[in-house]
Amino acid sequence: MVLSLLRRTLVDPAPEPDAIRVAFGASRFDVAVKRSARARRMTLRVSSATGEVVLTIPARTALASAERFVGDHAGWIATRVAKLPGRVAFVPGAEVPLRGVPHRIVATGGRRAPARVGVDEHGAPALLVPGDPDLVAARVRDLLLREARADLAAAVARHTATIGIPAKRITLRDTRSRWGSCSARGHLSFSWRLILAPAFVLDYLAAHEVAHLKEMNHSARFWRLTERLCPRTDEAEAWLQRNGASLHRWGA
Repeated sequence: MVLSLLRRTLVDPAPEPDAIRVAFGASRFDVAVKRSARARRMTLRVSSATGEVVLTIPARTALASAERFVGDHAGWIATRVAKLPGRVAFVPGAEVPLRGVPHRIVATGGRRAPARVGVDEHGAPALLVPGDPDLVAARVRDLLLREARADLAAAVARHTATIGIPAKRITLRDTRSRWGSCSARGHLSFSWRLILAPAFVLDYLAAHEVAHLKEMNHSARFWRLTERLCPRTDEAEAWLQRNGASLHRWGA
């Protein structure tokens, strides 16, 4: 029994922590640790979309070395995190961009019903949310999903009619790494957060993924088709480069 326990101890070391906590001044930061067989050196990044701090380290790097590296860069982490735009929760009074236009969230009380797009008491654009105030966030998100689904379905239908190839399915997700995708089976997937961007940006992403139904690549033919479907392709690409990460601010 003693020998068995000894062998288990040698074979099964204590699990490595998923994160390293580092302090800078009064602030504390949890740094996610990810080992990579491809990594040749340690790298730190702060996600502009989520605020997550991630340290990528080579597969054989000792955890103690990673901890020293994080400690040496605590000031850099604090500076980058401080520069991130503030998160905006779906609460009464908050402003949410719908199709790029700020809409104030207004809790109207009364009987339970779906949230809707309207105007506030001053005639300004608003998201009107009846029912239980505790459910405002969920109902705002449901509203944005409905609006995104309607706009994307309409844009996809228009673009697929142009190329003569139908989409098999449209799915909405809350993706971090890409705004849309097209599978070899003709299934299109989009981030619902595109409804927060100006309408021409959503239309561009729909055109981009529809173009993949015909050109499953990023060749010159693909880009010519995308630009034919959406003449504002370059403008939309530039907008996403400048502002895309900020779409993840809302709904914290």
